[in-house]
Amino acid sequence: MSRIADDATTAWIRRYHPSASSAVRLVCFPHAGGSASFFHPVSVRFAPETDVVALQYPGRQDRRTEPCVEDIGKLADLLCEEIRELSDKPTVFFGHSMGAVLAFETALRLEELGANPPRAVVASGRRAPSSHRDERVHQQDDKGVINELRLLNGTDAAVFGNDELLRMALPAIRGDYRAIETYTCPPERRMRGPLTVLTGDSDPRTTLAEAEAWQDHTEGAFRMRVFSGGHFFLTGHLNEVYAEILTEIDGARAAGS
Repeated sequence: MSRIADDATTAWIRRYHPSASSAVRLVCFPHAGGSASFFHPVSVRFAPETDVVALQYPGRQDRRTEPCVEDIGKLADLLCEEIRELSDKPTVFFGHSMGAVLAFETALRLEELGANPPRAVVASGRRAPSSHRDERVHQQDDKGVINELRLLNGTDAAVFGNDELLRMALPAIRGDYRAIETYTCPPERRMRGPLTVLTGDSDPRTTLAEAEAWQDHTEGAFRMRVFSGGHFFLTGHLNEVYAEILTEIDGARAAGS
Protein backbone atom coordinates (compact mmCIF):
# COMPACT_ATOMS: atom_id res chain seq x y z
CA MET A 1 0.00 0.00 0.00
CA SER A 2 1.25 3.46 -0.89
CA ARG A 3 1.72 5.92 1.96
CA ILE A 4 0.71 9.56 2.20
CA ALA A 5 3.63 11.68 3.36
CA ASP A 6 3.31 13.14 6.86
CA ASP A 7 3.16 16.69 5.49
CA ALA A 8 1.05 16.03 2.37
CA THR A 9 -2.43 17.17 1.44
CA THR A 10 -4.80 15.19 -0.81
CA ALA A 11 -8.43 15.40 -1.90
CA TRP A 12 -9.47 13.75 1.38
CA ILE A 13 -6.62 14.75 3.71
CA ARG A 14 -6.15 18.43 4.60
CA ARG A 15 -3.27 19.74 6.65
CA TYR A 16 -3.31 23.46 7.38
CA HIS A 17 -0.04 23.43 9.34
CA PRO A 18 1.84 20.37 8.02
CA SER A 19 4.65 18.96 10.12
CA ALA A 20 6.51 15.77 9.28
CA SER A 21 8.24 15.76 12.68
CA SER A 22 5.10 15.42 14.85
CA ALA A 23 4.89 12.32 17.06
CA VAL A 24 1.10 12.02 17.35
CA ARG A 25 -1.88 12.62 15.07
CA LEU A 26 -5.40 14.06 15.43
CA VAL A 27 -7.90 13.19 12.69
CA CYS A 28 -10.96 15.46 12.51
CA PHE A 29 -14.33 14.41 11.04
CA PRO A 30 -16.73 17.25 10.03
CA HIS A 31 -20.45 17.52 10.75
CA ALA A 32 -23.24 17.19 8.17
CA GLY A 33 -22.74 19.87 5.54
CA GLY A 34 -19.40 20.74 7.09
CA SER A 35 -15.96 20.79 5.56
CA ALA A 36 -12.34 20.37 6.55
CA SER A 37 -11.92 24.12 7.05
CA PHE A 38 -14.17 23.96 10.13
CA PHE A 39 -11.15 22.48 11.92
CA HIS A 40 -8.63 25.16 10.94
CA PRO A 41 -8.73 26.58 14.51
CA VAL A 42 -8.03 23.08 15.85
CA SER A 43 -4.95 22.92 13.65
CA VAL A 44 -3.85 26.35 14.90
CA ARG A 45 -4.14 25.07 18.47
CA PHE A 46 -2.40 21.69 18.17
CA ALA A 47 0.02 21.85 15.22
CA PRO A 48 2.92 21.41 14.67
CA GLU A 49 3.46 19.19 17.75
CA THR A 50 0.44 17.21 16.57
CA ASP A 51 -0.22 16.22 12.97
CA VAL A 52 -3.72 17.65 12.58
CA VAL A 53 -5.57 16.01 9.68
CA ALA A 54 -8.94 17.48 8.70
CA LEU A 55 -11.03 15.30 6.40
CA GLN A 56 -12.76 16.67 3.32
CA TYR A 57 -15.79 14.68 2.17
CA PRO A 58 -16.88 14.79 -1.48
CA GLY A 59 -19.53 17.28 -2.55
CA ARG A 60 -18.30 20.47 -0.86
CA GLN A 61 -15.91 23.37 -1.39
CA ASP A 62 -13.22 22.30 -3.87
CA ARG A 63 -14.88 18.86 -4.14
CA ARG A 64 -18.36 20.24 -4.86
CA THR A 65 -18.46 18.75 -8.38
CA GLU A 66 -18.12 15.24 -6.92
CA PRO A 67 -21.26 13.39 -5.82
CA CYS A 68 -21.92 13.22 -2.10
CA VAL A 69 -21.65 9.82 -0.45
CA GLU A 70 -25.15 9.40 0.97
CA ASP A 71 -24.46 6.30 3.05
CA ILE A 72 -22.52 6.35 6.34
CA GLY A 73 -21.15 2.84 5.84
CA LYS A 74 -19.82 3.59 2.35
CA LEU A 75 -18.31 6.88 3.47
CA ALA A 76 -16.64 5.19 6.46
CA ASP A 77 -15.22 2.55 4.09
CA LEU A 78 -13.70 5.27 1.92
CA LEU A 79 -12.35 7.18 4.91
CA CYS A 80 -10.85 3.98 6.30
CA GLU A 81 -8.94 3.40 3.06
CA GLU A 82 -7.59 6.96 3.07
CA ILE A 83 -6.56 6.89 6.73
CA ARG A 84 -4.85 3.52 6.28
CA GLU A 85 -2.43 5.27 3.92
CA LEU A 86 -1.22 7.57 6.71
CA SER A 87 1.89 6.62 8.67
CA ASP A 88 1.46 4.65 11.88
CA LYS A 89 1.60 7.48 14.42
CA PRO A 90 -0.44 7.19 17.62
CA THR A 91 -3.77 8.69 16.62
CA VAL A 92 -6.87 10.26 18.16
CA PHE A 93 -10.14 10.73 16.27
CA PHE A 94 -12.33 13.79 16.88
CA GLY A 95 -15.73 14.04 15.21
CA HIS A 96 -18.64 16.43 15.63
CA SER A 97 -22.29 15.49 14.97
CA MET A 98 -22.33 13.25 11.86
CA GLY A 99 -18.54 13.28 12.16
CA ALA A 100 -18.80 11.58 15.56
CA VAL A 101 -20.60 8.62 13.96
CA LEU A 102 -18.08 8.51 11.11
CA ALA A 103 -15.18 8.57 13.60
CA PHE A 104 -16.79 5.64 15.42
CA GLU A 105 -17.48 3.62 12.27
CA THR A 106 -14.01 4.30 10.83
CA ALA A 107 -12.38 3.31 14.13
CA LEU A 108 -14.31 0.02 14.08
CA ARG A 109 -13.08 -0.74 10.58
CA LEU A 110 -9.48 0.00 11.45
CA GLU A 111 -9.75 -2.16 14.57
CA GLU A 112 -11.11 -5.04 12.52
CA LEU A 113 -8.24 -4.67 10.04
CA GLY A 114 -5.59 -4.22 12.73
CA ALA A 115 -4.49 -1.13 10.79
CA ASN A 116 -3.35 1.45 13.35
CA PRO A 117 -6.78 2.14 14.88
CA PRO A 118 -7.11 5.31 16.98
CA ARG A 119 -5.92 5.15 20.57
CA ALA A 120 -9.10 7.07 21.49
CA VAL A 121 -12.20 8.62 19.92
CA VAL A 122 -13.71 11.95 20.99
CA ALA A 123 -17.37 12.05 19.90
CA SER A 124 -18.97 15.49 20.06
CA GLY A 125 -22.54 16.69 19.58
CA ARG A 126 -24.18 13.39 18.66
CA ARG A 127 -26.39 10.84 20.34
CA ALA A 128 -25.12 7.25 20.64
CA PRO A 129 -25.06 5.28 17.37
CA SER A 130 -27.93 2.98 18.41
CA SER A 131 -30.11 5.84 19.75
CA HIS A 132 -32.43 6.15 16.77
CA ARG A 133 -34.83 8.98 15.96
CA ASP A 134 -37.16 9.12 12.98
CA GLU A 135 -35.71 12.28 11.43
CA ARG A 136 -36.38 13.21 7.80
CA VAL A 137 -34.80 16.59 7.20
CA HIS A 138 -33.31 15.27 3.95
CA GLN A 139 -36.86 14.78 2.59
CA GLN A 140 -37.91 18.37 3.24
CA ASP A 141 -37.82 21.16 0.69
CA ASP A 142 -35.01 23.70 0.72
CA LYS A 143 -36.85 25.92 3.20
CA GLY A 144 -37.17 23.01 5.62
CA VAL A 145 -33.46 22.19 5.39
CA ILE A 146 -32.56 25.84 5.96
CA ASN A 147 -34.85 25.98 9.01
CA GLU A 148 -32.96 22.99 10.44
CA LEU A 149 -29.65 24.79 9.93
CA ARG A 150 -30.99 27.84 11.73
CA LEU A 151 -32.20 25.67 14.61
CA LEU A 152 -28.77 24.11 15.09
CA ASN A 153 -27.01 27.48 14.75
CA GLY A 154 -23.85 26.07 13.18
CA THR A 155 -23.93 27.83 9.82
CA ASP A 156 -22.36 31.23 9.19
CA ALA A 157 -25.20 33.78 9.17
CA ALA A 158 -23.75 35.33 6.00
CA VAL A 159 -24.59 32.15 4.10
CA PHE A 160 -28.33 32.58 4.74
CA GLY A 161 -28.28 35.97 3.04
CA ASN A 162 -26.42 34.75 -0.03
CA ASP A 163 -28.59 32.74 -2.42
CA GLU A 164 -25.63 31.59 -4.49
CA LEU A 165 -23.76 30.24 -1.46
CA LEU A 166 -26.91 28.50 -0.26
CA ARG A 167 -27.51 26.86 -3.63
CA MET A 168 -23.93 25.61 -3.63
CA ALA A 169 -24.12 24.27 -0.08
CA LEU A 170 -27.57 22.66 -0.02
CA PRO A 171 -26.76 19.53 -2.11
CA ALA A 172 -23.97 18.52 0.30
CA ILE A 173 -26.09 19.35 3.33
CA ARG A 174 -29.04 17.33 2.05
CA GLY A 175 -26.80 14.43 1.04
CA ASP A 176 -25.16 14.34 4.46
CA TYR A 177 -28.53 14.46 6.19
CA ARG A 178 -29.72 11.57 4.06
CA ALA A 179 -26.62 9.60 5.11
CA ILE A 180 -26.95 10.23 8.85
CA GLU A 181 -30.76 10.00 9.01
CA THR A 182 -30.81 6.60 7.29
CA TYR A 183 -27.93 5.24 9.42
CA THR A 184 -28.65 2.50 11.92
CA CYS A 185 -26.38 0.71 14.36
CA PRO A 186 -27.07 -2.45 16.39
CA PRO A 187 -26.76 -1.88 20.17
CA GLU A 188 -24.05 -4.54 20.52
CA ARG A 189 -21.64 -2.81 18.09
CA ARG A 190 -18.62 -1.74 20.16
CA MET A 191 -15.18 -0.31 19.58
CA ARG A 192 -12.31 -1.49 21.75
CA GLY A 193 -10.55 1.79 22.48
CA PRO A 194 -11.41 4.57 24.95
CA LEU A 195 -14.30 6.88 24.14
CA THR A 196 -14.88 10.45 25.32
CA VAL A 197 -18.24 12.10 24.65
CA LEU A 198 -18.82 15.86 24.63
CA THR A 199 -22.36 17.22 24.54
CA GLY A 200 -24.41 20.38 25.02
CA ASP A 201 -27.05 20.50 27.72
CA SER A 202 -29.63 22.08 25.39
CA ASP A 203 -28.84 20.29 22.12
CA PRO A 204 -32.20 19.79 20.35
CA ARG A 205 -30.85 16.69 18.60
CA THR A 206 -29.23 14.90 21.58
CA THR A 207 -30.50 14.43 25.12
CA LEU A 208 -28.07 13.74 27.96
CA ALA A 209 -29.38 10.17 28.17
CA GLU A 210 -28.80 9.67 24.44
CA ALA A 211 -25.25 11.01 24.78
CA GLU A 212 -24.52 8.82 27.81
CA ALA A 213 -25.67 5.77 25.83
CA TRP A 214 -22.36 5.98 23.92
CA GLN A 215 -20.85 4.03 26.83
CA ASP A 216 -22.63 0.94 25.49
CA HIS A 217 -20.54 1.20 22.30
CA THR A 218 -17.06 0.77 23.75
CA GLU A 219 -15.20 -1.93 25.60
CA GLY A 220 -12.67 0.64 26.75
CA ALA A 221 -12.75 3.53 29.20
CA PHE A 222 -15.66 5.95 28.88
CA ARG A 223 -16.12 9.49 30.08
CA MET A 224 -18.59 12.23 29.26
CA ARG A 225 -18.41 16.00 29.59
CA VAL A 226 -21.51 18.20 29.47
CA PHE A 227 -21.24 21.83 28.36
CA SER A 228 -23.77 24.63 28.38
CA GLY A 229 -25.19 25.27 24.94
CA GLY A 230 -26.86 23.67 21.97
CA HIS A 231 -25.72 21.54 19.07
CA PHE A 232 -22.65 23.67 18.37
CA PHE A 233 -21.80 24.19 22.05
CA LEU A 234 -18.11 23.73 21.23
CA THR A 235 -17.81 27.15 19.57
CA GLY A 236 -18.53 28.77 22.95
CA HIS A 237 -16.19 26.50 24.92
CA LEU A 238 -13.16 26.16 22.68
CA ASN A 239 -10.52 26.13 25.41
CA GLU A 240 -12.39 23.53 27.45
CA VAL A 241 -13.01 21.36 24.37
CA TYR A 242 -9.34 21.67 23.42
CA ALA A 243 -8.40 20.55 26.93
CA GLU A 244 -10.50 17.40 26.51
CA ILE A 245 -8.87 16.66 23.16
CA LEU A 246 -5.42 17.33 24.60
CA THR A 247 -6.03 14.79 27.35
CA GLU A 248 -6.53 12.12 24.70
CA ILE A 249 -3.61 13.34 22.57
CA ASP A 250 -1.30 13.17 25.60
CA GLY A 251 -2.60 9.70 26.36
CA ALA A 252 -1.94 8.54 22.81
CA ARG A 253 1.54 10.06 22.89
CA ALA A 254 2.35 8.32 26.17
CA ALA A 255 0.99 4.99 24.94
CA GLY A 256 3.07 5.23 21.78
CA SER A 257 6.34 6.17 23.43
